[in-house]
Amino acid sequence: MDVKLCIVVTTTSDYDAARALARTLLTSRLAACVQMSPIQSCYIWKDELREDEEFLVQIKARMEDYDALAAAIRAAHSYETPEILRLDVDAGDRSYLEWAAFCTRRC
Repeated sequence: MDVKLCIVVTTTSDYDAARALARTLLTSRLAACVQMSPIQSCYIWKDELREDEEFLVQIKARMEDYDALAAAIRAAHSYETPEILRLDVDAGDRSYLEWAAFCTRRC
C-alpha cells in the first residue's frame, strides 16, 4: 500500500465542538475515522496551572493531508493555541489501513 497514514490528536472544550469537527473532517474526506473521548486535562497556560474537562479527538488520516487537516482544525477551533499533533503510523492491520486509505481517497 502506497498511502501513508497518521493519527492527528487534538482536544476540544466540549462534545458539540468535537462532533462538529469530526463531521467537517469526515465530509471533506480529510479523515477516515474520528474518535472522541471525555478527558480531564491538567496543563500550564500563561503561567497558570489549569484543570479542565475536555474531549480528546483522535483523527485517522493520510499523512499527505496533514497540512490541510491542521488548517481545518485551526479554522474550527475555539482555543487560542489548539493542540495539533501528528503521530505517524509505521504499521497496522493491512485491511484497516486499506479501508482508511479508501475512505480518504479523492476522485
